[in-house]
Amino acid sequence: MEPEKTVGLSFRITPRMKRLLEAAAANERRSLTNTLEVLVEDYCRRHGIEDQEDAVRSKAETARERK
Repeated sequence: MEPEKTVGLSFRITPRMKRLLEAAAANERRSLTNTLEVLVEDYCRRHGIEDQEDAVRSKAETARERK
């Protein structure tokens, strides 16, 4: 399976949020983008939020394994 292509996303945040994101990224030695991805994925995992495409793909793989 090929990795997904990246997409552009643009939004505005306060200077304080940007400083916090930069501090978190520096602390983990990550880029701002990667830090934001990790934070969102962690939030979703902790709150049971699942990407619908991942869910469909997972169900299809489980069905294939049962055959």
